[in-house]
Amino acid sequence: MNTLEELRLGKLKGATRLKLSENLQTFPEEIYSLVDTLEILDLSFNELSFLPNDLHRFTKLKIAFFSNNLFTEVPNVFQSCYRLYMLGFKANKIETFAEDILPTSISWLILTDNKIKKLPTSIGKLHKLQKCALAGNQIETLPDEMKNCQKLELLRLSANNLKEIPYWLLSLPKLSWLAFSGNPCSGLQRFDLDEVEFKDLNLQELLGEGASGEIYKAYSKVHEEDVAIKIFKGAVTSDGYAKDEMNAYMSTGEHPHLIKVMAKIEEDNRLGLLLELIPPCYKNLGNPPNFDTCTRDTFEERISFSIESIVAISKAMISASFHLHSRGLMHGDLYAHNILINKENSCYLGDFGAASFYDVGNKDFEKIEVCAFGCLLEDLLTLCCEKQSRVYDNLKKLSSRCMSEKIDTRPLFSEMLVMESKIYL
Repeated sequence: MNTLEELRLGKLKGATRLKLSENLQTFPEEIYSLVDTLEILDLSFNELSFLPNDLHRFTKLKIAFFSNNLFTEVPNVFQSCYRLYMLGFKANKIETFAEDILPTSISWLILTDNKIKKLPTSIGKLHKLQKCALAGNQIETLPDEMKNCQKLELLRLSANNLKEIPYWLLSLPKLSWLAFSGNPCSGLQRFDLDEVEFKDLNLQELLGEGASGEIYKAYSKVHEEDVAIKIFKGAVTSDGYAKDEMNAYMSTGEHPHLIKVMAKIEEDNRLGLLLELIPPCYKNLGNPPNFDTCTRDTFEERISFSIESIVAISKAMISASFHLHSRGLMHGDLYAHNILINKENSCYLGDFGAASFYDVGNKDFEKIEVCAFGCLLEDLLTLCCEKQSRVYDNLKKLSSRCMSEKIDTRPLFSEMLVMESKIYL
């Protein structure tokens, strides 16, 4: 975090990044001292409601965040910011998104948790758009022009007022990660669980935290064993409503590569789930995407994967995905950072925040997730330390088939299960 005082004293001269949160109500003039160098600007958690018209003076600006402010419309000040590729206005009060106000350089757009009812038809001109977060608005329809966003890979539509998912959306050639729970068009299956009271749990250390909640280790007096508790934050997240995630977890059923869901907590406006406690020897397979990779996961430096590991992971994810899709449930976030794995290559798929129910008869939804699996497999194969083998070649071909822009040629997870003997030999 930086300060205005540092800017005034010239301590940030030549800075490429600036992050200010000082209850700002106007855009500080001091920021113009960085007009020739600034690449990343973060003015989140302030009280801004408008921006100056000359932001184009920041000729190197690539990323700009204005989350948790007081904007009521997407500002019409970015058209000439030709290098800007990432723009975020999460958790404002935006109702209006006017036509032709964004540069076509945008590849990552975040408008989560606002009050937008209608998207501009000009969004279809954003030909570089890869990642678009629109959860938690009041959107009723998507403009047909959006079908021109042929590079779109990740789309979050949860917690809106969509009455249908348009046919063209399911035919976008690169779409791999889609979430649309919490809409009138969303399918819904209810699988109830036993309920436990919070007083019957001894909360221990924090194990992890995500967009939708925190996970703690705890002792359950009811089950007489250590468990993991996911306590939901309750607000709209980038993936949607907590209750929808909770219902998705409860709907997964039992599978060797899914974390077992044991019970639920619903009391005093507190939502939570009791989950099987995974031993600490399990680690995340990868890390979330960063500014540079946009939609692709990142991995630890110098990490590599043996072909045996990749085979084990792919088998597990194909099996788990087949199980979920046979229940009409799309995970929506099939990524390495949502997979836990140990040194013996035993793994679990977790985090159902982006999961959505659909009519199991419509295989187009499954083929979107198949593309996500292809991306995961491609990432792992890129880091494979044994690239000279028949199995590697077979997996490479499978990855390409899964990511094929000719969606009809992608194999379903059921087909991949049948193909196992051909893939892994």
